[in-house]
Amino acid sequence: MSPRPDLVVASFNVHAGVDGWGRPWDVVEGVRSLEADVVVLQEVWSPADGPSTAQTIGSSLGYRVFERSLARGRRATPHPGADHRWMRSLDWRGEGHALYLNSERPLPGRVLRSARFGEAEPGSWGIAVLSRLPVVSDRVIDLGRLPRDRVTRAALVLQVDVGGRPLTVIGTHMSHLTYGSPAHFLRLQRVLRDLTDGQPSVLAGDMNLWGPPTSLFFGEWRRAVSGRTWPSWRPHSQIDHILVRGPVTPAGGTVMPACGSDHLAVRAHLTLT
Repeated sequence: MSPRPDLVVASFNVHAGVDGWGRPWDVVEGVRSLEADVVVLQEVWSPADGPSTAQTIGSSLGYRVFERSLARGRRATPHPGADHRWMRSLDWRGEGHALYLNSERPLPGRVLRSARFGEAEPGSWGIAVLSRLPVVSDRVIDLGRLPRDRVTRAALVLQVDVGGRPLTVIGTHMSHLTYGSPAHFLRLQRVLRDLTDGQPSVLAGDMNLWGPPTSLFFGEWRRAVSGRTWPSWRPHSQIDHILVRGPVTPAGGTVMPACGSDHLAVRAHLTLT
C-alpha cells in the first residue's frame, strides 16, 4: 500500500492475451512492467475450464481481482500461416482472426462453419480492475448492449483506500462511435456525475474514442495521459485513457512500450490533493 496519498493507475487492453494470429504473449510480465497500484484491464479472457487472465495476473502479482464478463465466444489457437505481423491485414472480421464473440450477436455462417472456429477454445471476454490497495467497496454499472455491438458494456466501480483517504476508481471498455457509443457515454456520464461529485475519482479504460471527444463527454474530468496508443505497431490515435476528477493531481502520465497487445498501455502517477 502507498505510504502517502498517491498511487499509480494503469489501463491496458490485453486482447485476451494473444495477438491477431492467436499466438500467446506474456500478459503477466506485461502487467508487471506497469508497476501500478491499480490496473484496469480490457478484453480479459476467461476460459471455460480454468482461471481468467485477470485471476492469473492477480495470483502472480498480488492483486485483488474484480471482473465482469461482457460476452461469450472462442479464442483461437495460433494460426499456421502466422508471420512477423501482429495480424493479417484487414482481418478484423474474417475467419482467420483470433477472437470470435457470438453470444450477443450471431457471427456469419461461414465463420461458424470454419475449422478454425470449431477448434477454438470456448470462454468469455470482459473487463477487470486489479488492486493492491485496500478495497472498501465495489459495484457494477450496467450499460447494456447497443444493437450493432457484439458485447454488452459495463463499468466496474471500486472505492480504494490510498494512505487513509478514499478514491473511487472506475474501469470500463466503451463501444465504437459507429455503433452508437454516445448513448453509453452519456449514460455513464450521468451516473458518474452523482457517484463521484466532489470526490477524488479516476476513470480509466479503452474508450474507443480520441481524447478531445472523450473530454467533451466527460466535461468535468481531466486527462492524465496524452499520447498515441493504437495500433501498437504503428500508433496513430489515443483511444486508451486515464481521467481524473475532484482533488486528484496527475504527477506524470506515460504511454508504455508495446509488449504483445494491439494496444499500448497507459500509466499515470496521481496524488490526492
